[in-house]
Amino acid sequence: MKHYDLVIIGAGPSGYAAAMRAIDLKKKTLLIEKSTLGGAGITNGALSSKTLWELSRDMLAFRKNLDRYHLEPPKAVWKEIQVEVQNAVQERVHLLDSHLQELQNNPKYATYIDFIEGEASIISEHLVEIETLDERLAFETDYIIIATGSRPRFLPNIPIDEKYILTSDGIEQMEDFPESMVIVGAGVIGCEYATIFSGFGQTKVYLIDKGDSILPFEDADVVAVIEKNLEAQGVHIHRNSSLSRMERENGKVRYTLNFSDGHQETFEVDKALVSVGRVPNYEKIWKEAVPIKMGKRGVEDHDTNTSVKNIYAVGDITADINLVNVGELEGRYAVEKIYGSPKRKLVYENISTIMFLNPEVAGVGYNEKTAQAKGLNYKVVTTDYSTIARAVAKRNTQGFIKLLVTDDDEMQILGMRVVGEQASAAIQAVALLISMEKGIEELAECVHPHPSITEGIQESVRALLGKSILKSGLLKDKVNCYCYDCNKKERVMF
Repeated sequence: MKHYDLVIIGAGPSGYAAAMRAIDLKKKTLLIEKSTLGGAGITNGALSSKTLWELSRDMLAFRKNLDRYHLEPPKAVWKEIQVEVQNAVQERVHLLDSHLQELQNNPKYATYIDFIEGEASIISEHLVEIETLDERLAFETDYIIIATGSRPRFLPNIPIDEKYILTSDGIEQMEDFPESMVIVGAGVIGCEYATIFSGFGQTKVYLIDKGDSILPFEDADVVAVIEKNLEAQGVHIHRNSSLSRMERENGKVRYTLNFSDGHQETFEVDKALVSVGRVPNYEKIWKEAVPIKMGKRGVEDHDTNTSVKNIYAVGDITADINLVNVGELEGRYAVEKIYGSPKRKLVYENISTIMFLNPEVAGVGYNEKTAQAKGLNYKVVTTDYSTIARAVAKRNTQGFIKLLVTDDDEMQILGMRVVGEQASAAIQAVALLISMEKGIEELAECVHPHPSITEGIQESVRALLGKSILKSGLLKDKVNCYCYDCNKKERVMF
């Protein structure tokens, strides 16, 4: 029976990254995937939905600028949009596949990597079986990494058929833009799809929100910008509502909502998108004799270790943050932990995130809600995009930068949110400083290119240090600094 140093089950972002790190360490590795290389990081997930977002954003920007050219707004063709998304997915899958083939054909790497398409099952702590289209195989291994990802969550009272009532797995298979669509769930994914379809301008979008505001984990000032733009694009937000019933009827979707004030209403739309989170793919991955413990949200792991000493879990199958960049980080970290000591601890406080909304929202570390939940005193500066020359030049000054630091002389960075154009490009320097547990002096004195969005971060830092060009509080809602006292639960401007 063939023996491997490491078997990795799942070739999505975390599994693929783990395999490449194992090759670096010259470990004989078997990578197994039952469907498509790249997993939900590419297909029916991160890449495909973000390609949709980019195309939608282009269409929205084009429609907004038509007046100056005295042109009628065009209509997007769904079939062409589908083709563009499929091309993006195929390009990425082809890249990974070609890379894997080159590794297997290269004498420098071929010894260390094998790839098999098939469905894997962990029979015991050191034995993995694989069922392919033609045969059943078995391999011994020293270590196993489970990286089987996740899938959309289903709700028992909603008859999802991926034709009328869809999840993200079925959204790209539609035949045309629906005239109307309801989205169940006002979290990140639900709001992203509301942004996408309202941006194309051919679908009336309804968004069901059980609270009084979308994105309940974000600060009110961030949410206010996103809600304003969604509603300006025609999105109707069903606030303070819960879904009582949803069914298919005569080629339509009927849904009934119970509102917090006691009244009930029924609506009819062409399509429904259920976006209520994801669940881990763990079924049939290991036999009952393998004592891997499961928690409420996924495999129980401690620093990527499962309850079985030589078996590790990374990516969406765990209860950690379900993001591509986090999955890749965990995959690489697990390999380094198996074969030595990682140079850096696995921490999540400096993970950069981006929400593909209108405008985009990038974040790292704490926002005010999480800082207050931790009982922290902090200082905040908010700098409006209208003060940033690059935003003015782009003729799009909607947005702001919000930076949190500790309320002491060190002013260690706690977190940042950037809402606006090129938000994701502005976040990484702060993420690095958070991981290094540094203060803000380095940002204040760094010479930024002009004009750039990052100049707004520099001005924010200078405002906290009392040496900004635009002084805090003098220009209404442009640059403002305040302290938050957790004990008194109050803000004090400075």
